[in-house]
Amino acid sequence: MPNVVVGARTDVGRHRSLNEDALLIGTRVWVVADGMGGHAAGDVASSLAVQSLRELDEPGELSPASVVAQVQRANAALVGYADEHPEALGMGTTVTGLAEVSVDGEPHWAVFNVGDSRVYRYAGGRLRRVTVDHSEVEELVAHGLIDAEEARIHPARHIITRSVGMRPTPEVDLWVLPQVPGERFVLCSDGLNSELPDARIAEVLARHDDPDEAAAALVQAVLAEQARDNVTVVVIDV
Repeated sequence: MPNVVVGARTDVGRHRSLNEDALLIGTRVWVVADGMGGHAAGDVASSLAVQSLRELDEPGELSPASVVAQVQRANAALVGYADEHPEALGMGTTVTGLAEVSVDGEPHWAVFNVGDSRVYRYAGGRLRRVTVDHSEVEELVAHGLIDAEEARIHPARHIITRSVGMRPTPEVDLWVLPQVPGERFVLCSDGLNSELPDARIAEVLARHDDPDEAAAALVQAVLAEQARDNVTVVVIDV
């Protein structure tokens, strides 16, 4: 395991009374989950998902397939909870994360995602989004109908097309990456990228070498804007 230093912050924002985000800071797995706003028990959904994914941090070799399987088990846990609690019918959450996995005996990173929370990789002064949003606006961007800046303020920006808690079980996106010393990963709920463009996120990261300071500065930058949603940021330095 490479030397990893982690910083994290979460905030309810300026317009919500409840923080429906949840996060997991493990030893080899890190997760952000955003309970679907406007749905029943969004905070319960994100908490249940994180609780299930905590099992990935238990001792033993971890494979990319194991990560996908655990996200699917988290989906089953949410579906089961909603079946037993009618008041929670329709609950759901995004899940995005980073885990250290073994591929042919060599350590790699596995980035996984369901929904529109994100994982970014920052290296060599450049910020690149690893994940692909499962949202209506992402599909509009993919078809060239709007650009990334228009997507941030589009009326349909919060409509997601895939979430944990769905029937049937959603497909889990997975990317396996080599480990590179000096790289930095940023996990976030959409409360970050809906307020700050990627260029602004990169600027903040460039000014803060300490991951905890970087996470705090990103959340403060959101709070200086409208902060219309909950915001959660995890910064992982390798």
